[in-house]
Amino acid sequence: MTSAPTPLLEVRDLCKHFPVFSQGFVKKRVGTVKAAESISFDLYPGETLGLVGESGSGKTTTGRAILRAIQPTSGSARFHFEDGTVDVATLPERNLKPLRTRMQMIFQDPFSSLNPRMTVKDIVAEPLVIHRLARGSELDDRVDDMLRKVGLMPEHRNRYPHAFSGGQRQRIGIARALIMRPSFVVADEAVSALDVSVQAQVINLLHDLQQELGLTYLFIAHDLSVVRHICDRVAVMYAGRIVELAPCEELFSEPRHPYTRALLSAVPNPDPDTRMAFDIGGEVADPGNLPSGCAFHPRCPDCFEPCPEVRPELDPDDQGRWTACHLRHMPEGY
Repeated sequence: MTSAPTPLLEVRDLCKHFPVFSQGFVKKRVGTVKAAESISFDLYPGETLGLVGESGSGKTTTGRAILRAIQPTSGSARFHFEDGTVDVATLPERNLKPLRTRMQMIFQDPFSSLNPRMTVKDIVAEPLVIHRLARGSELDDRVDDMLRKVGLMPEHRNRYPHAFSGGQRQRIGIARALIMRPSFVVADEAVSALDVSVQAQVINLLHDLQQELGLTYLFIAHDLSVVRHICDRVAVMYAGRIVELAPCEELFSEPRHPYTRALLSAVPNPDPDTRMAFDIGGEVADPGNLPSGCAFHPRCPDCFEPCPEVRPELDPDDQGRWTACHLRHMPEGY
């Protein structure tokens, strides 16, 4: 009997709340925005987990909280490295720096994420310099090697970001994130700002680098066609919570949560005779003033008696798919 593989990352009940203060000279706390609430999942070495949902669903907040780019309100994000386990969510600030070599982030906007006053060499080499991992000719060699890996020429290392196209700038950002050979990478809308043809090139590059360097990705995106191409599993978020988690092809072929079905129906279809089979109206629930019960129930065409009162839990079925919906507990044919 073989034992189950050990996850690289275990996220349990991770929450991030932002306080809301009143206007005026004397500021009083008047509410709380629950940007991420009770986020739980496992991520295995070499896997790509997609995190999808409408704008404002809490995807980026979740990714930043896992990396401790922002301080989580509660919960845990436990990384299992070769030399031990560490909970990044509760780790003291002074102990975070050594872990930055093992976890990195690729940002959404290749135009604003690069310092226009720094050359490509300085941008890519900066993590190595900060962590004192290389210097002199070794530093130059590592920068040149990483530029080649991401499809750029070492001869371009003395140029500035403005001399490159959007796709090339994103390759520079990828080189900067991977120069320290991290185990875990959060790709936050890494291709959404690029042209469609360039998106395909960057997605293929990320896949090739994953195979070559043994990377594990948390891939945050809103473009479901991109997610289907690169991800092994997909977690669907709505109003700060995960509402469905399933293997990628199973989720696309048989979505179980009404919100997931709505997202998939909104994907453009090249057939002009095909219409959206499952449409929803309204806006994403306000995380500062969430509805009672299931946060999706005001927009859900399948809403029935318990939905406005009781919040469904994210539970697994016997196939290992997770869904937070009262419908899955109803008898067949209801």
